[in-house]
Amino acid sequence: MRHAGVVQRVLVVEDDDAIAEPLAQGLEREGYAVTRVATGKDALEQNDVDVVLLDLGLPDLDGYEVCRRIRARASTPIIVITARGDEVDRVVGLELGADDYVVKPFGYRELVARMRAIARRAAPVEPLATQHIGTISIDRRTRKVWSGDVEVALAPKEFDLLALLAEDAGAVVSRQQILEQVWDPHWYGPTKTLDVHVAALRKKLGQPQLIETVRGVGFRLAAES
Repeated sequence: MRHAGVVQRVLVVEDDDAIAEPLAQGLEREGYAVTRVATGKDALEQNDVDVVLLDLGLPDLDGYEVCRRIRARASTPIIVITARGDEVDRVVGLELGADDYVVKPFGYRELVARMRAIARRAAPVEPLATQHIGTISIDRRTRKVWSGDVEVALAPKEFDLLALLAEDAGAVVSRQQILEQVWDPHWYGPTKTLDVHVAALRKKLGQPQLIETVRGVGFRLAAES
């Protein structure tokens, strides 16, 4: 039986045996069911997993392309694991739908903590009535969003960000509050992560004015009637 908020099935996409084998063994000791593949093609053939640990330096497909294709068909959380530590690489990965980004060499405990944090954020929430803000509808029970009659496909963090802002539409939520509640209280990633997700939300919702930037403070959701 699966339990809400607990990652059970992990897909490790890594072609370096020296990294993949001890990582898979460690995750299995933690109680995860691990599937390990070494190519992008094999990764795209896997279905029904709880989280993807994705290396960018694959022998066939570029890891960014694999990330984009996975995100296009599913909301499965993706943690990019790579030796590319430049901020621009992080931003590109997040723009393509990655939920987190870990640079090699990484701490195993940190990786597991990030996986658990993502699992908690992706867990079903208590049933709530659908919230309507202007033409946008947010259903926290099913984690679905509509713009008018059209369902908007959001990545897990995009939904969490929108839901957080919608909790008190019109109120300003600081950047630090958002990073702590949507990402992690100990978030170490680039602060541009938040801006990338806000830009993605504005584009997907088709209403750039809905999420307002409060310079030097944070963001707020326009309280439309």
